[in-house]
Amino acid sequence: MKTKAAFFIALRYLWTRAHEGGRFLRGAATGIAVSLIPIIVTLIVADGMIKGILDRFIELGSGHIQVFNVQDSDIKETMEKIYEVEGIRGVWPERRGMGVLAGRSGRTGVTVRAIEPSFWDDSGSEPFLIVIDGGDNKPQTDRDIVLGQTLAENIGAQIGDTVRLMTVREGSEGNLRPRMAPFTVRGITSSGYNELDALWCIISFEGGQRVFMPENTQMSLLIKTDDPYNNIENYSWELLYKLGNRYRINTWKEILDTQYRSYQTSRQLLLFIMALIVIVAAVNVSSATSMLALERQRDIAVLKVTGGSVRGVTGVFLWGGFLTGFAGSIIGITLGLLIGGNINFLIRSLESVLSFFTGLFNGSEVKILDPGFYLETIPIIIDWNAVLMIGVFAVLCSVLASWIPAHKAGKLKPVDLLRKT
Repeated sequence: MKTKAAFFIALRYLWTRAHEGGRFLRGAATGIAVSLIPIIVTLIVADGMIKGILDRFIELGSGHIQVFNVQDSDIKETMEKIYEVEGIRGVWPERRGMGVLAGRSGRTGVTVRAIEPSFWDDSGSEPFLIVIDGGDNKPQTDRDIVLGQTLAENIGAQIGDTVRLMTVREGSEGNLRPRMAPFTVRGITSSGYNELDALWCIISFEGGQRVFMPENTQMSLLIKTDDPYNNIENYSWELLYKLGNRYRINTWKEILDTQYRSYQTSRQLLLFIMALIVIVAAVNVSSATSMLALERQRDIAVLKVTGGSVRGVTGVFLWGGFLTGFAGSIIGITLGLLIGGNINFLIRSLESVLSFFTGLFNGSEVKILDPGFYLETIPIIIDWNAVLMIGVFAVLCSVLASWIPAHKAGKLKPVDLLRKT
């Protein structure tokens, strides 16, 4: 029996009338489709969350590359050398230190970022920094300060308020003394991610020189390239060649290594759990193929009598398993992409419905994704290579699951089949 004939017989079985056995394969295809929907949605949400959080840390926090061991006296010269490297988009000096910030109703430890204001106008930074109040996302003088939304709420600060930043400076006798420096709140911003908004307060580079001792801050140059995700290591080596071994140069992958590994491990674990569901659904293909072989015994007998080989009959049912997995994969992946692509709308809608019902009983507003740990809006990222691999995996599981019943059907003897029917 030719492969083409086996394929069309299997296709006929899949789409045949319910009482002729097609219902078994269609039921198995439905099971595979249902199992693929959550794995596709999980893939989109996980990749979107990872990409969204990493983009904010890279563009607003670490930069694409950081150069350490920089002295105040050679900042300008070092920046000029860095700009000689092709593909460098921008370089900004930054002092980063710790302090205690006090406002109207509280005080809290903060990470103080003293950096050139132009950093926040960069094409990579600007999309992720939303101005909540004040009309500006950067300090204009060494007396201005910009706060994250969560930080401002924690200390009760508003636009125009005077807040006090306590840092440590060395006294005339060499002992360390606390110093209070007043700042005027110029802006309140949000990155859309609570972990950043809760700790960062932003002042100008000159403001950092005014309130911090050099030895109590981390001085570095933040570098941004044309593409932080591709060939970032090449930039690092080229900068090391330009600047020399005196400087320590780290890419964002090295700075955020622990965090990045944690995200990837969580993603892989989720996909593994979802893959188990697909395997369970594929087992139904084995049952469906067995039931189909029982109902199509007369067809098997006719094929055998007319010269059908064991391999040919087996091929019919293997094609049935393949078409079942393929149909289920197409339907499941399509629905998964549709749901995953509209996940933000669906979450907002579900939150509104649940909040309406809890409001009837004086309950609080429902948040499905806690903004303290998740992004307010999930970027839609579709990894087409991963989607293709998931589809191939589902089809392969279906074929493997149908192998045993298909092989048994191929070895049935026509005389025994005709006697039974």
